[in-house]
Amino acid sequence: MSEAIFVVNAGSSSIKFKLYRVAGRDVALILGGALDGIGSCPRLKASDEAGDVLVDRSFTVDEIGKASQAQHAIGDWVTPHLAEHDLIGIGHRVVHGGPHYSHPELVTDEVLRTLESFIPLAPLHQLTNLDPIRVIRERRPDLPQVACFDTAFHRGHPEVADRFALPNELYEDGVRRYGFHGLSYEYVSGALRELAPELARGRVVICHLGSGASACGLLDGRSQESTMSFTALDGLPMGTRCGALDPGVVLHLIEQKGMSPAEVGHMLYHDSGLRGLSGISNDMRELLASDAPEAALAVDYFTLHVAQAVAQLAVSLGGLDALVFTAGIGERAPEIRARVCARLALLGVALDVAANAADETFIDADGSLPSVLVIPTDEERMIALATLRLLRPQA
Repeated sequence: MSEAIFVVNAGSSSIKFKLYRVAGRDVALILGGALDGIGSCPRLKASDEAGDVLVDRSFTVDEIGKASQAQHAIGDWVTPHLAEHDLIGIGHRVVHGGPHYSHPELVTDEVLRTLESFIPLAPLHQLTNLDPIRVIRERRPDLPQVACFDTAFHRGHPEVADRFALPNELYEDGVRRYGFHGLSYEYVSGALRELAPELARGRVVICHLGSGASACGLLDGRSQESTMSFTALDGLPMGTRCGALDPGVVLHLIEQKGMSPAEVGHMLYHDSGLRGLSGISNDMRELLASDAPEAALAVDYFTLHVAQAVAQLAVSLGGLDALVFTAGIGERAPEIRARVCARLALLGVALDVAANAADETFIDADGSLPSVLVIPTDEERMIALATLRLLRPQA
C-alpha cells in the first residue's frame, strides 16, 4: 500500500478534506471533498484526482446540524478509502497558534490544552478546528496528528507591526497582532516564486478575499504586516465579520445600549460585514447580482477598504511590485478585482480588461507596474506538505 496523508480543514459551516499520496518529499492528490452547509443545507461532495465524482449526498439538518455530526459523516464515508493506503498522519488547519507556536506541531495532550486556551481569540474557528482532532484521537489514538497554524506565517513580523499602542505588559501577556490566513499566504507566495521569482523577491501584497478576508504585505516572501491582528475580526470587512472597528463602538454598545459582551460578540462575528451592510446576504455573488442600493453599498464598502489596505501595506513595504488576488472572491470575481484596481490607479495599477475577465494568471496591462496576478490558493496542500516535513524530516 502507498503511504498517504489525510488533511482536515474545518470551518464554522463546512469541513474540507483531502487525501494525498506521499511521493518522496512531495504529495499527490488522491481525493478531496467537503461537507458544506452544516446546520442549513448539509451536502457531502468528493471527487478523485481526475475530478470524477465519488459521492454527492445531501442530508437533513436533523442528520447534520452541527460540526461533530459532520465529522462523523465524513469519517464514515472516507474510512474505506483511507484503508486502501498506509496512513502516516493527519494534518489540520488550526487558526490560532498564539505566541507559542511558529511552526507546525505534533498534537499532544499539552499542545491540545494550550490550543484550547486560544478559543476566545478565534471563537468562530478554533473550536471547530480542534473538534476533529479530538474525534480522530478517539477513533485512532495511535495516528500522529499535526496542527498547522494560520498565525505561524506571520510570527517573524517586525515588532513595530506586532504592537498595539497599549501598555507593554499587555504585549508581554500576548495581546499583539498575530495575523491569520497564513497557510494561504505561504502557499501563494511559494506559487509566486515558481511563476515569477523576481517579483517574489520584491514588495508584494496578497489579498485573500473570501468569506474571511485579509491582506498581507511581504518582502522576499516573508510576511511583514497583515490586516488581521489579535483576532480574525480586524482589518477588511468580511462575509459576516465587521473588520476594523473603533473600539469605542464596543464600549458604547455595552455601556449605553445595554448589550452583553456575548451579544456584541455575536453581532460582530455573525451579523456584520457584507451581511450587516446589505441586510441581504454575506455572499458576494448575490450582492453583485442584486439591484438593491444596499447591495451596491456593501460592494463599494468592500472594494474601498481592500484598496485602502493595499495602499497601507504598500507604505509599510516602501512600495509595491506585485498585487496578488486569491481565495473565492479574489480568484473568481473579476468585477471586484477591477473595482479594487481602479481605486489603486494612483499606485500605477492598471488591468488588462480581457485577461481579468478570463481569470488569467497575469491580469495587468502590458507595460504597467506593479504586476497584478490571480493565483489560486491551496491551504490543504500546504498542510499536507507541512505534515510530511514534520513526520519525515529526512525524507
